[in-house]
Amino acid sequence: MINTSKYTRQFFTVNAPKRKWATKSFVEKAPRWCSVDLRDGNQALMIPMSLEEKMDFFELLVDVGFKEIEIGFPAASETEYTFLRRLIDGNLIPPDVTVQVLTQSREHIIRKTFEALRGCKNAIVHLYNSTSLAQREQVFRKNRDEIKKIATDGAELFVRIAKEMGADYTYEYSPESFTGTEPEFALEVCNAVLDIWKPTPDKKVIINLPVTVELASPHVYADQVEYISDNIKYRDSVVISLHPHNDRGCAVADAELGLLAGADRVEGTLFGNGERTGNVDIVTLALNMYAQGIDPLLNFSDMPSIAALYEKITGMGIYERQPYAGKLVFAAFSGSHQDAIAKGMKWHDETGADTWTVHYLPIDPRDVGREYETDVIRINSQSGKGGIGYLLEHNFGYLLPSKMREDVGYTVKNISDKAHAELSPDEVLDIFTETYVNINDHIKLIDYHFVRDGKITVELTVEIDGERRVLTASGNGRLDAVSNAVREALKIEFSELTYEEHALTKASTSQAITYMSIKLANGKKVWGAGIHDDIIASSINALFSAINRAIGK
Repeated sequence: MINTSKYTRQFFTVNAPKRKWATKSFVEKAPRWCSVDLRDGNQALMIPMSLEEKMDFFELLVDVGFKEIEIGFPAASETEYTFLRRLIDGNLIPPDVTVQVLTQSREHIIRKTFEALRGCKNAIVHLYNSTSLAQREQVFRKNRDEIKKIATDGAELFVRIAKEMGADYTYEYSPESFTGTEPEFALEVCNAVLDIWKPTPDKKVIINLPVTVELASPHVYADQVEYISDNIKYRDSVVISLHPHNDRGCAVADAELGLLAGADRVEGTLFGNGERTGNVDIVTLALNMYAQGIDPLLNFSDMPSIAALYEKITGMGIYERQPYAGKLVFAAFSGSHQDAIAKGMKWHDETGADTWTVHYLPIDPRDVGREYETDVIRINSQSGKGGIGYLLEHNFGYLLPSKMREDVGYTVKNISDKAHAELSPDEVLDIFTETYVNINDHIKLIDYHFVRDGKITVELTVEIDGERRVLTASGNGRLDAVSNAVREALKIEFSELTYEEHALTKASTSQAITYMSIKLANGKKVWGAGIHDDIIASSINALFSAINRAIGK
């Protein structure tokens, strides 16, 4: 199927020896944002939004913080006309929000568009016509002058009709298929339109440079944008706008480099919905800025709710790995990644660091409404002791000793591997408690008493394989006495008791937990844990858990 000879480069480069944009390291401030979800995004849906769905989506965009929202083609669609009129007649457009409508350069369409806007306080009327070489040759079969005349005729109609109606709106012009247009011709057409509209610093015009089809690498687009920005007339009265599509998968890069190249504004959609491969993803673009300390002036602090409403209205799914918004974008399954995240989180807690530098997490998941406990550390057969230990600690308050974390980690991973499934935090807790805590398969604690007579003597009431017995022994300490009693009764050899204990602060009642390991005669270490209201009883339970697990093995 390889036939590269049929393809050729359809873009036009700019002689850009200086490339001012290439000397900049990051976007320094948020652009003016314009959501085109209700027009460009809507026309890409298999089932376009109903009127009520458009209303719900408009409210979502306002809540997120968009101040410019393109709502559609009111002259071409009855639903979009009715939607616009409902917004205007119902006084549903906030005073600080501007609606944008699109129109082709044809008199009856322009006239109906202005009629649809009657009574609207703030509006952008967006004129476009295609200027690319391919469209000129193949679709319109017109030369440059004829294509430019389509643009200037439309611009003149704007002025005439607006004067007739007493309308006062912001104008926008797009040389559609800008990236397939010779840069000098795109500049010529834009300047011709501006000469008609005569923008001023107080009455600016938007010149939109769409990546209607992504034809080249992002740096080529940046060169094209910088060329227009440096050479366009009335520059202090012009807002340079970007409208990247994602045919080559580089829309976010196009937008970021375009902003470095002098653009002031970006048109895009939530999560990148749009024709073919979609528009630029404003969520990704905005949060890329946020991750570098730039306020994007959009609020994505409740990303789960935003994503859920988007999916409900559009019928589109958000890919699990989509930056910032996907369900798995903060998830770490790998053991080494989990360990780094857990240690990074601990370091931040200990140091009270003001800046976010946790490895593998470009932003704090909580800033977009995600939780560490359910969204970051995810457990499967690839997970490690660090992640499993972190989950048990932060979800349930279990501070496992380092060596026990390793043992528990292997146990959990083995179960996940056999099930070929991810394990939820509650499932991990169940595995831990059922495998390690208060295990009494063979020997079970019923009661105990200690007497100090030089050494410490214990009287243990236990059940051994269902038979109640009383065991007595002495030792240098309580656990030593209990260990001696159990060794004699069960005829089992073990040594080197190690243990740690703490209060279970996340438990509903004040309980203590003890973690204990014993070393068997064959050199193996076995871990157990005990929980009880009494710290001594929790220690004995931990010892019995380790012994029972050793017998079971």
